[in-house]
Amino acid sequence: MTDSRESELLASVPTGLLIDGEWRAAEGGKTVAVNDPATGGVIREIADASVDDGVAAMDAAAEAFPSWAATPARERAEILRRAFDLLQERKEDVALLMTLEMGKPLAEARGEVGYGGEFLRWFSEVTAHTQGRYGANPEGTGRMIVSQHPVGPCYLITPWNFPLAMATRKIAPALAAGCTVVIKPATLTPLTTLFFAQILQDAGLPAGVVNVVTTTNTGPVSERIISDPRLRKLSFTGSTPVGVKLLQQAAPGVLRTSMELGGNAPFVVFDDADLDKAVEGAMLAKFRNIGQACTAANRFIVQRSIADEFTRRVTERVRGLKIGRGTEEGVQIGPLIDDRAVDKAKTLVGDAVERGATVTTGGSPIDGPGTFFEPTVVSDVKPGSDILREEIFGPVLAIIPFDDEDDAVRLANDTEYGLVSYVFTESLARGQRMIDKLETGMMGLNVGVVSNAAAPFGGWKQSGLGREGGDEGIHEYLQTKYTLTANPYA
Repeated sequence: MTDSRESELLASVPTGLLIDGEWRAAEGGKTVAVNDPATGGVIREIADASVDDGVAAMDAAAEAFPSWAATPARERAEILRRAFDLLQERKEDVALLMTLEMGKPLAEARGEVGYGGEFLRWFSEVTAHTQGRYGANPEGTGRMIVSQHPVGPCYLITPWNFPLAMATRKIAPALAAGCTVVIKPATLTPLTTLFFAQILQDAGLPAGVVNVVTTTNTGPVSERIISDPRLRKLSFTGSTPVGVKLLQQAAPGVLRTSMELGGNAPFVVFDDADLDKAVEGAMLAKFRNIGQACTAANRFIVQRSIADEFTRRVTERVRGLKIGRGTEEGVQIGPLIDDRAVDKAKTLVGDAVERGATVTTGGSPIDGPGTFFEPTVVSDVKPGSDILREEIFGPVLAIIPFDDEDDAVRLANDTEYGLVSYVFTESLARGQRMIDKLETGMMGLNVGVVSNAAAPFGGWKQSGLGREGGDEGIHEYLQTKYTLTANPYA
């Protein structure tokens, strides 16, 4: 059951497809249900787009592109800033909406509104500052002009785990650069993106600049849009296998691509670490968003001499976590997104135990409505365990001991992924060595959260291509042109 405030909020969310500035039903009136993972109940029915609906969205983005690309940078910046301001005014509604459709605690949802909003503010500031260069060529025979231009219409595919931030992190730089977009949010958590799209409309965004397509027919709809010769950019956040498939589809059109893919983050704790800081960092890096984050620490690689004490301390903290529906006061751990996520966590813990690991707390699904799994600590995990290879995406903290620095580096890098790493040590020199040695695109040194709108987010190896956020983020949506003019003095 939902209370009156929840019902009123849910009723205010657009449920159609946003195409060319208008909310419309899907072809044939087809709809799909959105569920509350804390109860299993349906909270809203939304449009379920067909391939033709996706084509219509692409048509709108292509039609709007020339005008939007020619819009002065200051005007684009002001729309982004108005969207930021409107988001802050409606932050409680957006936070509650995320909690209802995704399950995260309301306090964390409020944090995501702050984080997601910063992409709007950051790129509103960056918009008017993308510059080229002008100068004589080395031979003195002419003048070189290097200019930046929007890449064109973009297709953005976002995941379910951060419904607002993943949308703003892609939409904001695209709009700042002068690109138009079609965005396809995950069907598990589409309501926040739909609500945010209305905020963009209210901020004065012209029709067709942002188009939203929600669909369960993901493969055919995406394939048709990606194959459209008018599309020039693809941005995806999700699993590596899906990312590889999308890259294959993007290859014939030689599309610009940004891929933020899977992770298997190491969390390395040396024996000279401040254990209080390390434990606090571990709680943030593991249990934020119920462990359902690509940046979540996956493998806790702890020096053998302190492994028992670290395990004792984190176990005590994890036992004290409050579990429940994210709207309840003080809840720290909400539900996992669906039954498959619960089954995966259960299977990974079971495999680790069979290989000799010890569960010090938790380890099981929770009976009753909703898809809950106990916050879990698994110690002394053995090499070869699936939990060290697969992205857990749940509230399970797996500890593996190491002996020396070389051993720690070997274990940390023993994965095809390379998104983020965490290192806790009081040695400045060791910290600098870890920056050089760990094969990840981001690193937290004595901190458990690294994401920031002003920083370049992205990974190495099979964790992806390109960067989101920071000065680098807007350049993913710009292309460079070099022009040579004759020597004006010749």
